[in-house]
Amino acid sequence: MTTLLAYSTALFIASWIGGWLPRRYALTHLQTQLVMSLVAGLMLGVASLHLIPHSVELGQSIDHTMYFVVGGLVFMLLLLRLFHFHQHDIATGGEDCAHAIAHDHAHAHDHAHPPRDVGWMGLFLGLSIHTILDGVALGAILRVEVGSLLLPGLGVFIAILLHKPLDALSIETMMRLDGWSEKHRGIANTLFALLCPIAAIVFYLGFSGPIASVLPAALAFSAGAFICIALADLLPEVQFHSHDRFKITASFAVGLLIALALGVLEPHYHQ
Repeated sequence: MTTLLAYSTALFIASWIGGWLPRRYALTHLQTQLVMSLVAGLMLGVASLHLIPHSVELGQSIDHTMYFVVGGLVFMLLLLRLFHFHQHDIATGGEDCAHAIAHDHAHAHDHAHPPRDVGWMGLFLGLSIHTILDGVALGAILRVEVGSLLLPGLGVFIAILLHKPLDALSIETMMRLDGWSEKHRGIANTLFALLCPIAAIVFYLGFSGPIASVLPAALAFSAGAFICIALADLLPEVQFHSHDRFKITASFAVGLLIALALGVLEPHYHQ
């Protein structure tokens, strides 16, 4: 429980800073792409090397595990289709941004900010559902990882920790574009920052009875959601960006290597 509270506090702070920081500092296009690629590699690695193996190890057949993985992926894909909320590249200036706009940004895929017809409330709702699933993943992994050489659930925690500021940054930017005051943006940012920690704590504490039957499905479903988000961040960059290919690819590889390194220290399981 101490680990969960520490993780929850860190996630709240990271998410809150993600919404606050763009009022003080604007990331360049390249910086945003490097962070996105790193997180995409980490989330893909955590889903494949941690969440799915945990689900199977807890006694669920590989077939049932993959049903839930596909279910989580499709669910997240439908959210993306409905709200079109997962666009993080909102750099506002600098040579990197100008360079990016000069070539591959002539396509219809808008990297500057989410579509205006969705509005910040649609963006907030879509990302809120997404962040609740992140909390479920964290609460679930902490239920099964024991005896770790590092902190339990570290891989999932790091993936969420690096990702939440990007989500909060998107909400902050969309609200600013829609003309909301800094006070209202701060309130929305705080509420959003609370969602993932609350979801993690509620899942961890609320399923203490039937947890053995719920955990495998929750882990597999979360893995599918992680894979969808990783590919949603990564694939547009592969398709539309010819600049800085080596840097962006290297950043993605680093994310995968982090997930792999954490897997080497994978703990024993218990049922």
